[in-house]
Amino acid sequence: MNVALVLAPNPGLMTGPGTNTWILSSDDEAIVVDPGPEIPEHLAAIESALGGLGVVAVVVTHSHPDHAPLASPLARRLGVPAVGPAPGPGFRPDRLIADGESVGFGGSRLVALATPGHTPDSTCYRVDDALFTGDHIMGGSTVMVEDMGDYVRSLRAVQGIGLRVIYPGHGPIITEPDRVVGDYLSHRLERERQILAAVRSGAATVGAVVQQVYADVDPALHLPAAVSVDAHLRKLADDGLVRYRGGGWMGGVEALP
Repeated sequence: MNVALVLAPNPGLMTGPGTNTWILSSDDEAIVVDPGPEIPEHLAAIESALGGLGVVAVVVTHSHPDHAPLASPLARRLGVPAVGPAPGPGFRPDRLIADGESVGFGGSRLVALATPGHTPDSTCYRVDDALFTGDHIMGGSTVMVEDMGDYVRSLRAVQGIGLRVIYPGHGPIITEPDRVVGDYLSHRLERERQILAAVRSGAATVGAVVQQVYADVDPALHLPAAVSVDAHLRKLADDGLVRYRGGGWMGGVEALP
């Protein structure tokens, strides 16, 4: 399998340098993974990078607007199906793909691995010893998480499975997959300890927890951080360590005895 990168021109606080669009090819057949936002120059760059390859599918890892909206227009232009784990804003897949299902291209096969947590539909795709992770694991950055219990389980699901390389949805290629996944797990468990300590010291709202735990983080990222704090608090409530009344920035929380 050959892998080529086409970087979408959508840099930002949440996207880093931009969305990584991956072109996977084997025996003159190709799959496009995460074509990204609907930007005309990015569409042109993808088509140019495809050259004479015969595309069999356009696949997305999840339905966020920096990953999926270009999938259906690109698929229509190429006359192939748009494939993804769920519909979303600006994305209606021609084929839904579930855990363990696959798409063949040339002599290779792209296999879906459900990894909920960042979003409910978050899905990685494995080809041999390579994993395409979307926002489940990103190069050089942590991830906003909607469900922390699911996310931790999904991290453990991709650890120690014989990977050589990770191709993330943002940031550089990861050549030490198990070490990076281990770092992600350690980071999340440390954040959980910090959040629990903040609640036990008197932080009574999501906003108060964010301001204490993320004091060294750019304030522009505090609202996205609140999503992950909410996910941590719901996990801690499930674990019987806090009582949490959700509700956004002012959602109330108290430590249980």
